[in-house]
Amino acid sequence: WTLELASYLSDAPWPATKDELVDYAIRTGAPLEVVENLQAIEDEDDSYESIQEIWSDYPTDEDFLWNEDEY
Repeated sequence: WTLELASYLSDAPWPATKDELVDYAIRTGAPLEVVENLQAIEDEDDSYESIQEIWSDYPTDEDFLWNEDEY
């Protein structure tokens, strides 16, 4: 996974199963690499709550060091 590829799943209908995510990626025109990465997931019957469960290195809001009160 890369940040660019994972960003294609940011608006996915979470929670979702592997098959639902593959279908979503295909319907939204995500690059083939996204579909291939999803198909490589071994736990087919599991439901995922967010992209962090698929790619643990996905950055969250806490990873960015800025103070929202300043804006």
